[in-house]
Amino acid sequence: MKIVFRKSKNNYYSIVALVAAITSRNLNVEIKLASSLEEVLSLSKDWVVAFSLMSFDLPWASKEIKTLKEHGYTIIVGGPHPTADPQGLLKLGADYVFVGDGEENIIRYIMGERPRSRVFDGIKNRVDLDHYPPFDVKREMFMPMEITRGCPFRCGYCFTPIIGGGRMRYRSVESILHYASLGVKKGRKVARFIASNSFGYMSKNGVNPNLDKIEELLFGLKKVEIEEIFFGTFPSDVRPESINHQVLRLIKKYVKNRSIIIGAQSGSNRVLKIINRGHDVETVERAIEITSLEGFTPHVDFIFGFPFETEEDIEETFAFIERIVEKYGAKIHAHTFMPLPGTSLARFGAGRLTKKHYKVLGRLSAKGIVDGYWHKQQSLARIVESVIQG
Repeated sequence: MKIVFRKSKNNYYSIVALVAAITSRNLNVEIKLASSLEEVLSLSKDWVVAFSLMSFDLPWASKEIKTLKEHGYTIIVGGPHPTADPQGLLKLGADYVFVGDGEENIIRYIMGERPRSRVFDGIKNRVDLDHYPPFDVKREMFMPMEITRGCPFRCGYCFTPIIGGGRMRYRSVESILHYASLGVKKGRKVARFIASNSFGYMSKNGVNPNLDKIEELLFGLKKVEIEEIFFGTFPSDVRPESINHQVLRLIKKYVKNRSIIIGAQSGSNRVLKIINRGHDVETVERAIEITSLEGFTPHVDFIFGFPFETEEDIEETFAFIERIVEKYGAKIHAHTFMPLPGTSLARFGAGRLTKKHYKVLGRLSAKGIVDGYWHKQQSLARIVESVIQG
């Protein structure tokens, strides 16, 4: 079989995980990555074209799928948007849709399995992360190691519990260290991780830090000659309930990063309740204070432009931001709300920033206090809204 993965700015990590799964089984598959439709069309019709799609990818991807079908290619699709709307992708022209976990199902497809529904179900059939590599050493396709999948929380804006499941699954320390050592042999001596809550690694409830396992992991990484460890920072974050003095003092012995990304999302308790965040503003501030006291810079995530926000909610959030910046030296990572299909808040439509948002965020950005893609995300949110509305 021949598979070409249509690479975009947003899906490289997904492609790496799938390619690594295929390679690990020594299957007779020829694999290519294509960065444009023209690259795909230069290949013969016996190539299967694979898309991994976010909701905001749908406008351009639907056009490409239509063109490729007209030329006689077989199309398979997976990722967050197909998981939320598999029938919609079949109507667009996909031959098979992969929902939820993709590693096992891409192998089943290669081995000749063809479900009558044309949907490969990776939601009912979840994978064990230890059964698949986090990256492809043979092809030297690397990415941060995914050490957890799923999330026990049901934040109304987030698709993670839907595509990854509501139960935390963990890659074992042994598996992480094995692949880290293989990466070191290829010159990969920096460790970063993908986790819905870094400090929840190997936690029984996904919240309370498992200090023994975290130390076993970080100590082991140093032992296999990883030179720089980034834990609790990009591309992952930490829930405020998981932050305490003990875990910060532990990781400080091993990590390179001196900032911790903390998920706050709002400074309004009313908004936090609506989005089902599971904590209040006071919990966030305690986490920020502890982080600062332990010598780390709190880098705090906020989502702006919720359509149900009142003027009072906006004022409370900005007052909270001003306080944590002044008292704890916090930095702000800004996002604009996107109504992701399948989430409970999708019905509210795209996030829209007010003049107040632009004024305050612009001022803080000029001071180097705010970063993030909040400008771009407002445009993406409108694309997602149009996708939902059809």
